[in-house]
Amino acid sequence: MNPSASSSSRAHASAQGDPGQAVGDRTWPAVSVVMPVLNEERHLTEAVRRILGQVYPGELELVLAVGPSRDRTEEIARRLAAEDQRIIVVPNPTGRTPQGLNIAIKASQYSIIVRVDGHSLLPDDYIRAAVETMEETGADNVGGIMAAEGVTPFEQAVARAMTSKIGVGNARFHTGGEAGEVETVYLGTFRRSALERVGGYDETFVRAQDWEMNHRIRQTGGTIYFTPRMRVTYRPRPNLRALAKQYFHTGRWRRVVGREHQGTLNFRYLAPPIAVVAIVAGVVAGAFGFWPGWIIPGAYAAGIVIGAAVEGRGLPPSAWARLPLVFATMHLSWGVGFLTSPPGLGQPSPAKS
Repeated sequence: MNPSASSSSRAHASAQGDPGQAVGDRTWPAVSVVMPVLNEERHLTEAVRRILGQVYPGELELVLAVGPSRDRTEEIARRLAAEDQRIIVVPNPTGRTPQGLNIAIKASQYSIIVRVDGHSLLPDDYIRAAVETMEETGADNVGGIMAAEGVTPFEQAVARAMTSKIGVGNARFHTGGEAGEVETVYLGTFRRSALERVGGYDETFVRAQDWEMNHRIRQTGGTIYFTPRMRVTYRPRPNLRALAKQYFHTGRWRRVVGREHQGTLNFRYLAPPIAVVAIVAGVVAGAFGFWPGWIIPGAYAAGIVIGAAVEGRGLPPSAWARLPLVFATMHLSWGVGFLTSPPGLGQPSPAKS
């Protein structure tokens, strides 16, 4: 661990308040960036470089909560910390995201917390835009666009699907839109006071912890604010199996949020499981000789092919050809995950009151 992460020095810094940096006629607050990382050898160096290269006038620290990785993630993290005293490395024994976030937040010292993932690449004005938006709106959490960008043809197809309404619905952090109050945002820049007010991330939520956290912030009177100024480059999953696994587990955990927070499920979340049930029913009916049953899966297949033809404009042909399969994988994996979400998923022992 970086020596600068000692608990005594952090307690002293917190007691003294944030060392804001005066520039011109204003003072820029110091910012803590927290990043849980696990098996991020591929992207970690570039992600960290983008954070340390921020054009931000105030002080900045980066806390890496490193899980038990199967690759060189920990080695890279410690090398980066040795090269820059603003980086602090702390262990995350479980490797899980909410635990890593809480560990990193506890090890940080400033009143503004910027959450970043190990495969997210920040533009150089991201933190400045976050702080300005937070000060202008009074929001407890501000965030922007999850700008998926792929390198390979498959990743390019996934990126296009993840930024289209056909692929992910109308959430502004996926598809863009005007600034304003929203239910949730991608990643997020938080006031520490808001995180403390709701008790941090709920560590039983292995997935969907952002949505669940933002719901509790809103329930306690806070505001979640979206701004298109904050645009984060996101690297999609590299193959079909990884994409299916991602959306399957996202669907499972989104149902857990719905069970714990009644009334939070709308049609956007229910459309994939409804589609799965309808397609399966149609296939079964057709297989048993009721030919109109094939209309439902046929209509779905035609719809995603037509949708891909429209949404894929501008993509290389090799990426365009993969887009219908990507749409289907995202929809059906999410739907199956939602439908098969075990009732006890996300419940500690003993269960939450």
